[in-house]
Amino acid sequence: CEILSSLPLQMSLYFNVYFFPFWWLITVAILYQKYPALSDYYKFILVTIMILVSLTELIRLYLGYVGNLLEKVPELAGFWLLTLLPQLPVIFFLLFNEGLKIHSLERAMHIIFAAFLCFQVVAAFFTLRRMVNTLAARFRLTEFHRLEEQRPGPGIPSVATGSSS
Repeated sequence: CEILSSLPLQMSLYFNVYFFPFWWLITVAILYQKYPALSDYYKFILVTIMILVSLTELIRLYLGYVGNLLEKVPELAGFWLLTLLPQLPVIFFLLFNEGLKIHSLERAMHIIFAAFLCFQVVAAFFTLRRMVNTLAARFRLTEFHRLEEQRPGPGIPSVATGSSS
């Protein structure tokens, strides 16, 4: 049996698990510091983003661990989608929107987090592709063996050919 899980993806997930609490603490601390200087709609957007990222990141990391280590395609696909759709656009918004009055430490943390996310999107894509192709080949091989077992041997009349004596 070939191991289908990805070591680089797993290492990235491992370091991301330890990095995320630091990212969250620094982001919340800087948000607390600059909150009075922000406009009302940026206040609402940033609080909503922090809640969304916090919940999504916990689910995303769990799905990544389970999908990669246990070689489960649905979980890894969920991880890939959660990384690609809500997380990556949100971190790019936090990184590039100058209306948020971005602090230099905050920018550095967002760059590291964005690098994790970009690497994980690429690594999960290739891991998913390899898993799906291997599982499809296993399925076809199992079906082939099942059909071989059902096929009658030589000299035995087949019901499908209609030969009867």
